[in-house]
Amino acid sequence: MEHITIMGGRKTKSALEKTMKGVFILCGAFAVVAVLVITIYMIISGAPAMFTIGLKDFLFGTQWAPTAADPKFGILPMILTSLVGTGITILIGVPIALMAAVFVSEVAHKKLAGIVKPAIELLAGIPSVVYGLLGMILLVPQIGKLEMLLYANDPTHTFTGGANMLSGIIVLTIMILPTVVNISITSLRAVPREFTEASLATGATKMQTIFKVQIPAAKSGIITGVVLGIGRALGEAMAIILVSGNVVNMPGLFNSVRFLTTGIVSEMSYASGLHREALFSIGLVLFIFIMVINVLLNTILKKEAASNEK
Repeated sequence: MEHITIMGGRKTKSALEKTMKGVFILCGAFAVVAVLVITIYMIISGAPAMFTIGLKDFLFGTQWAPTAADPKFGILPMILTSLVGTGITILIGVPIALMAAVFVSEVAHKKLAGIVKPAIELLAGIPSVVYGLLGMILLVPQIGKLEMLLYANDPTHTFTGGANMLSGIIVLTIMILPTVVNISITSLRAVPREFTEASLATGATKMQTIFKVQIPAAKSGIITGVVLGIGRALGEAMAIILVSGNVVNMPGLFNSVRFLTTGIVSEMSYASGLHREALFSIGLVLFIFIMVINVLLNTILKKEAASNEK
């Protein structure tokens, strides 16, 4: 009598395997094609304006006045604001996120971790405009009071009322936390328990084991979370436009500033001609930044993985 399994006979299994393999290949190809299409579209849409304006004037110019009688299209202040703002956000946010991940995965009692982790995940689901509104209502007035206190005797300072780069950095820091925390928790929990047990068996304390064994072992996953955090910080617009002042200035904690993303969002609705093309060029610059960061960090991870194998 023929043996029949729940999954069917050999022919059925073979057909299913081939079908699923085709589905996986199709999905992978779709992802690659999507990236290529976006890349080609951004180059076609953004590159012409750069060369019309002049690459040097566009990237290193300090004046942005696209609707003036003599238009200026310098985006250096926006580039520096995005880089400095994102850099400070990562410097503040990553240690907080990493410590929170360690607390949830290794330190907290299971019941407490069961409360904290869903709360962190809930932060990831809040729309960015809500962060912006809360920042505008709750944070900006307090930063404005701090600014008044610090610059009370400085006649050269232009007061922002709290809508400045510092407010933007604080909001961005809160926004990247759930991404970095959740991925770090997953990475830490994926570290084999044998590593922890071996470290404890040699006489290391729990904290030494966490910082000397578990975090280094989960480093690749944590870095992936950091990359995603950088991407969110660089690409955020709606929350930042509400709390940072949206004025083209050089970066300063108490300066009203405009990020690359907010520059696009605030002007795209009425832009036309070269002005509109220049906004696409800003998008291309932003796209290149994110691609370069991803490539560099992936290269570093691959080199470290190769050295570890040796």
